[in-house]
Amino acid sequence: MYNQATEIKRELLERVSKLCFEGRLLEGVDRIPLEMRPKGEHFSRCCIHKDRAVIRHRLMTILGFKPDEELDELTTLKEYAQLAKMPQDREDVMLTVVDEACSSCLKYNYTVTNLCRGCVGHPCTYACNKSAISVRKKAHIDQDVCVSCGRCMQACPYHAIVYTPVPCEEACPVKAISKDYYGIEHIDPDKCIACGKCKDICSYGAIMSKTTIVQIIRDIMDSGKRVVAMVAPAFAGQYQTTLPKILSAVKACGFDEVVEVAKGANMTTSNEAQEWKERVEENGEPFMTTSCCPSYKLWAEKYMPELVPYISHTATPASYTAKLVKEEDPNAITVFVSPCVAKRVEGVEDHNIDYVMTFEEVDAMMRAKGIIVEDSTGYVPDSTIDTSGRMYAKSGGVASSVVKYLGNPAGLKTEVINGINRDTIKILKAKTTTGKSDSNLVEVMMCEGGCVNGCVVLANPKVALRQLNTLEKNL
Repeated sequence: MYNQATEIKRELLERVSKLCFEGRLLEGVDRIPLEMRPKGEHFSRCCIHKDRAVIRHRLMTILGFKPDEELDELTTLKEYAQLAKMPQDREDVMLTVVDEACSSCLKYNYTVTNLCRGCVGHPCTYACNKSAISVRKKAHIDQDVCVSCGRCMQACPYHAIVYTPVPCEEACPVKAISKDYYGIEHIDPDKCIACGKCKDICSYGAIMSKTTIVQIIRDIMDSGKRVVAMVAPAFAGQYQTTLPKILSAVKACGFDEVVEVAKGANMTTSNEAQEWKERVEENGEPFMTTSCCPSYKLWAEKYMPELVPYISHTATPASYTAKLVKEEDPNAITVFVSPCVAKRVEGVEDHNIDYVMTFEEVDAMMRAKGIIVEDSTGYVPDSTIDTSGRMYAKSGGVASSVVKYLGNPAGLKTEVINGINRDTIKILKAKTTTGKSDSNLVEVMMCEGGCVNGCVVLANPKVALRQLNTLEKNL
């Protein structure tokens, strides 16, 4: 969701990137909150000091630290920046809550509005089987007793009781985020599937993803090794220009080479097609699902383990691409440019992927260096890449690639699960319960619309999809 909180985050990424490229991160990082919220200027929260505190904690996540890791409030951002420049342990906990920013959402879901007439009938009190509602001139809900069942709201003839959801809690498909006693949200890492939906919906900028942008720029400038950007297919839909210009702009950030992950997608297609033939045609398994989406795989492992045996064992496009780069140069530093946070989890697990950075982070690097995408030149697309690999970014792209590779055999019946929600969970549950399926190749993506709708993309998903469709025609 694009809003002012998103703008602030992208400005912070740009400022950090610019300081890194100029070699002034240590001397300049502590001034960012002061520069963004100078005295006498407009502030977003209760006071300028609160604004600065929130910016400081958001900067901590960009430097690679979670706010709850702060042991001393007097520790400067410079000190965190010094630590960020050092080698870091790889951690699979990607999302974190900036507690300073998380304090404005309602703690309670059901509230009585001024529309309450204090009627004689008191239907709300009769509907509540927890005795949480009392009426003295108007209804009152005892939040310590209320279980948020909603029966009072349904019973009120004046619609005086309303449900006000907490956006991040409502967006989370697995209920992994909840408030503590003080009204601060916390993400349970054991429940989280790294889909980033909570991060995307929060309009306070309170949910952030730890980044490695400082380490990546450090390696670009000082490592002496080849740093290779592996760009996800969805990136081609983020700018209203041609693919060569987009990839040229990425290379201009300082990368020694840019590789399209569509090349790895072609390998995923061929291997997944062969696996489907072995498992479904030869061994008679009822169906097989795709394996490209790490968030879907995490969800299945944690919430529907009976589905796991049906998931393809084929590696992801990013994994195959990183392997190709490492085979050519074992010392190369691989950076996967991703549309989602879940790919950071994959990056931790795959030893061939050194870093994962988001579309927003690469765009910030471009802006920090003054790169204009539309004016960029120099990159020549790999002619060996089949166009179908570049279409992995949209819903249905993986399934259609496999169909094309196999030559559309009569026995292949595809189905696309376009986002994980209540309805699609029921569909998947039915398949595992009965062991039967009308389709035998099921593409599953966590995000509706596919990777063009990831939680850290730049363009509106509909606009990005049109751009991808144009790209497909031109190629």
